[in-house]
Amino acid sequence: MESTVVIIGVIAATCVAIFGVLAIVYLLFSENCLPPQPVSRDKNLKASILAVIGSGGHTSELLRLMGHLGSHYEPRYYVMANTDVMSEKKVHKLEKDANIMYRIYKIPRSREVKQSWITTVLSTIVASVYALPLVFKLRPDIILCNGPGTCIPVCLGGLILKLFYPLKLVYVESICRVDSMSLSGKILYHCADSVIVQWPQLQKKYPKSLYMGRVV
Repeated sequence: MESTVVIIGVIAATCVAIFGVLAIVYLLFSENCLPPQPVSRDKNLKASILAVIGSGGHTSELLRLMGHLGSHYEPRYYVMANTDVMSEKKVHKLEKDANIMYRIYKIPRSREVKQSWITTVLSTIVASVYALPLVFKLRPDIILCNGPGTCIPVCLGGLILKLFYPLKLVYVESICRVDSMSLSGKILYHCADSVIVQWPQLQKKYPKSLYMGRVV
């Protein structure tokens, strides 16, 4: 069983690596490719933000974060699983009266509840095939996420894009995570620009994270 998992993991990693190389080639030779731009300190300059929406509590927490952002975070791109109808309605409800430009994009879900880890690897690859080109197309200034499995392929695209574009990747761990990080948090702890936790004991376990009290 263990050898089977290892083989599947190697195959999956190889597929993701190949797709990542193809994505980089696409980015380099695309007619719409933008070179890195210097960061401006103009307070009136808008910053585009891509928010990865999960479901249930993840959605509520992330939308509370988005609701506290100023109007200079525009346009706003929301990425969610293609089966998540409730989150789509909540996004429309939040933004409809804000007079802010936003769009919703859907990709295949990386992992369903109680889905096996073996099939999760395969579904994450499928999600990555959709997520990477989308991130390259949108080129957000910030990617904001808080733990759903959907954020992994999106953040993978963000990490590749960071090689050519001054993107910031921000991960906010769920308020429910008191003593340990989620799997997404453990992965992004090593590569995100900022990892924010909401409990002091969690910050002690992960010293590179930022403790800012309760943010949602």
